[in-house]
Amino acid sequence: MSVFMPPEWAPQEWLWIGFPHSEPEWQGLLGRAQEQIAAFANAVAESGQDVRLLVRDKANEARARGLVSGAVTLEQRVFGDVWLRDTGPLVMFEEGARTARRFAFNGWGGKYEMPGDESIGAELASDAGLPLETSPMVLEGGAVDGDGTGLVATTEQCLLNPNRNPDMSRAEIEAELKRTLGFDRMLWLGEGLVNDHTDGHVDNLARFVAPNRLVMAHATGDGDPNAHVYADAKARAETFGVEVVTIPSPGLVMRDGAVEPASYVNFAITSYLVAVPTFGSPHDEAGVAAIAALFPDRETVGLPADAVLTGGGGFHCASQQMPADFASN
Repeated sequence: MSVFMPPEWAPQEWLWIGFPHSEPEWQGLLGRAQEQIAAFANAVAESGQDVRLLVRDKANEARARGLVSGAVTLEQRVFGDVWLRDTGPLVMFEEGARTARRFAFNGWGGKYEMPGDESIGAELASDAGLPLETSPMVLEGGAVDGDGTGLVATTEQCLLNPNRNPDMSRAEIEAELKRTLGFDRMLWLGEGLVNDHTDGHVDNLARFVAPNRLVMAHATGDGDPNAHVYADAKARAETFGVEVVTIPSPGLVMRDGAVEPASYVNFAITSYLVAVPTFGSPHDEAGVAAIAALFPDRETVGLPADAVLTGGGGFHCASQQMPADFASN
């Protein structure tokens, strides 16, 4: 195909990561969230991959520099939330050359609008020397997950939500994703995780780990709040003809009396390392081990992410990869 989005396990040149900076966004846990994002950045950098950690201002840069190793590059940028998976550029190949895509952004359905989030993707693409094509369709990067063959998974809860593109039909959304990102087959899952701030992003529910091979959680422990979500997603994927591998879920994770959308599936795949968020759940060790078995060619590490989760995401949400230029390989 002329338009090709490489899967996340393809070689990467560097990884952008957002560093937390806004106290109101982190429910009193800003310091811990910063420490956990820094540990994530350090782990990727120490594995041998370049990391570009985005910091908001000089004070934010000083805080980050005290937490990360010299292997991590710091870049001052104007951005709001750290979720670069959604606001950063989607880098792909068109006729063999790297190019970037950006879609309209409305603060996850108008819920979390912060200065800089609508412009950081174009800025990063420009500074990387990438030509940029924009689309008027509202789309966050975490709402789609591709396997490198033109197959993409998404959720109806997010892409068909009236707070995103109320005037577009399912067929029109599919056509725009084919035109812009090269996806020619769409696996529509249903609901995302309970209380997911993003209205059910697929990167918190199900991820491709190989062509036509999808990993998702199964219910773990008593009272898993997402048991019905996992069962429905698995049935839809298998009916579609996708191979499904299941791993333990974190089970019931609560904070201040509310269910948290905790997910090991929000792992970040980098060139040499897979970073899995952990939450202090009794199922953490089993979840990390199950993901490690899926990536025998990479080291897999579990890293605390409970504070990061208070802001609404995990390591995958907070990062965006720059695929390696095929021409340079």
